[in-house]
Amino acid sequence: MVQIQAVLSVIFASLYLFLANASGPDPAQDFCIPTNTSYMTSHFHLLPCKPSTQVGPEDFVFSGIKSPRNFSDMGFAGISVTPVQFPGLSTLGMSFARADLKEGGVNVPHFRPRATETAYVVKGTVYSGFVDSTNRVFAKVIEAGEVMVYPRGLVHFQMNVGESPATIIGSFNGQNPEIQRIPNALFGAGVSDQLLEKAFGLTPREAEGGAQITGGSFAAPLEGRALGVGFSAAISGAWHHL
Repeated sequence: MVQIQAVLSVIFASLYLFLANASGPDPAQDFCIPTNTSYMTSHFHLLPCKPSTQVGPEDFVFSGIKSPRNFSDMGFAGISVTPVQFPGLSTLGMSFARADLKEGGVNVPHFRPRATETAYVVKGTVYSGFVDSTNRVFAKVIEAGEVMVYPRGLVHFQMNVGESPATIIGSFNGQNPEIQRIPNALFGAGVSDQLLEKAFGLTPREAEGGAQITGGSFAAPLEGRALGVGFSAAISGAWHHL
């Protein structure tokens, strides 16, 4: 019996270490440029590496964030860069992103389940903050040259409050941080309208309107559509009392 317990302890300990390292393993060599990037997924660190003699400086340079992508109706444009887009990051346990906000643009409340983030304001003036597990808000207007950190797994947000476009560079201590946007997770994923009505004190019309507004991608601002103001107020009030 003692031997069985010892064996099980070793198995569970090994499983724990495997899972702990799965999201960001320590590198076993200086770097690892995958041999075939066309097969890269969230498990890209399992791919074989090129021989170091076949690796050059170009493998460690990424040019895909020189300019913003198309803006959403929220006035937001984002570019996420993980080893899938930039193989030079593979096994290094990090990733980054570029975010651009038009005047009044919003990066809706969201969280990164697998990484802590630092947000560096390249230009502009941004209202930036996060909410901790006690529902305390830590928010401040930050300007070009300033950095804010968002702890792993906590909801955070950004809004351009300046009179010109803003650009932010985010860095993550995980190579696959992922993202969950709160509006999409609640109203764009098919959660029961009846549940949402009860959870947030919404009318059936407001709950249905929320799903239509998000459209699965949260491409348009709440205030820019019918029901927007009432819907936003209802959500805000409900969260305040949770």
